[in-house]
Amino acid sequence: MKKTILLLSLIVLTFVGFRFIKRHSKTYKIDKAKTEVKELVDNDEIKNGDLIFQTSLSQQSLAIQLATKSKYSHCGLIFKDQDKFYVFEAVQPVKRTPLDNWIARWHDAIYVIKRLKNADEVLTPQTLQKLKVEGEKLSGKNYDLTFEWSDEKIYCSELIWKIYKRATGIEIGKLEKISDFDLTNPAVKKKMRERYGNKIPTDEIVISPAAIFDSPLLMTVKSNWHYYTSSQQRFCVMRAAWFI
Repeated sequence: MKKTILLLSLIVLTFVGFRFIKRHSKTYKIDKAKTEVKELVDNDEIKNGDLIFQTSLSQQSLAIQLATKSKYSHCGLIFKDQDKFYVFEAVQPVKRTPLDNWIARWHDAIYVIKRLKNADEVLTPQTLQKLKVEGEKLSGKNYDLTFEWSDEKIYCSELIWKIYKRATGIEIGKLEKISDFDLTNPAVKKKMRERYGNKIPTDEIVISPAAIFDSPLLMTVKSNWHYYTSSQQRFCVMRAAWFI
């Protein structure tokens, strides 16, 4: 009897282990993301010029979340090239990433896609071309670790804001100063010391992912956040703390 129970336990553990490895394998995530992108296209939930938001798993991500009071810490600009969708993003360096790879990159693949409320009027073929031209001017730039308001280096929300502003004249999100954020949390203080030492440029102009996300000019066209339970959502937001 004991041997039977032991054998059944081993079978169950093996099955669970296999499922876990499969679910978290790179191939599985990419295949799943490809299917999801196809569904986005088929359901008309994605268009040129859309914005996409995500939470990454890094110390910086956690600091941004805490300082801006938002679960979203990374964002990019979606555009279509021939029959494939890409995300133009500021990582290291500024570059375009296939949308399916972008979704698969993040654990749990939680994301939100937003769009200008009057996108049909604003994002004409000519304007979309201007967006690409402005993006190309910043392509290849290094990622800006100190969030300076210049074109020498670029961070993710700055990239989106400047491209839209220069191509359309529209300011998506309210510009702020570093001093406007909550800098009291230990994780935030640690990251600020790493980047600035004791001389924090509190008057530096910045645009956060949260400010763009909350812009009244945008509407949500796709969010898979609600597919997760409240406990899973809390886990997704706070697990980056493990990396500190």
